[in-house]
Amino acid sequence: MQHILTLTGVAVVVRHWFEIDLDDASMEHGARIELRELVAHPRRGSESAAQLITLDRPRWRADLFDRLADEPGTFGVAHYHPEFSGNEPCPRVWDPELTARPWRWLRDQLAGLGAAQPDGPWALDPADAAELGGLADAVVTLARQMAPDRCRSAAECFRLTRDARESVQLMIGSVRQRDRLDVEWVRPWQAGL
Repeated sequence: MQHILTLTGVAVVVRHWFEIDLDDASMEHGARIELRELVAHPRRGSESAAQLITLDRPRWRADLFDRLADEPGTFGVAHYHPEFSGNEPCPRVWDPELTARPWRWLRDQLAGLGAAQPDGPWALDPADAAELGGLADAVVTLARQMAPDRCRSAAECFRLTRDARESVQLMIGSVRQRDRLDVEWVRPWQAGL
């Protein structure tokens, strides 16, 4: 399940995400928030025709995650990616404020249009910038619905991330310490293989 708020040139995607650390097979989940560019398409059809909306290049991502082995709501692996190379995120960036106060941190990032980022504020169309700053509370409300403490079972985690089955299967296949993988937890993503 994904919630998508589209503006004119960018969109915010809010979803629950599940991933497996490829080195030690630890598992993480929680709210993922991405700022994505919208691709412009030629107008199609009549004045009433539905128009194509395509989310493309990611510009920023925050992962408000817990490890499954940790107490829910500790946000011990909350991090963000302030930049991307094409579709690939930069290495994780850790911020003690993000772990300590994840919802406030997220709100501040959105309301401040990424002003605390290493390269300064996000370069957005002025109208999008004004709208995005005003949507900060709404995005935080959506993200809280995808928080790690809201997901208490493998079945629930799978229900929220079933569209990411291929990504999870790639992670399962790439885990270096396969003997440490919780095969019961990942079983829903492997069904049908």
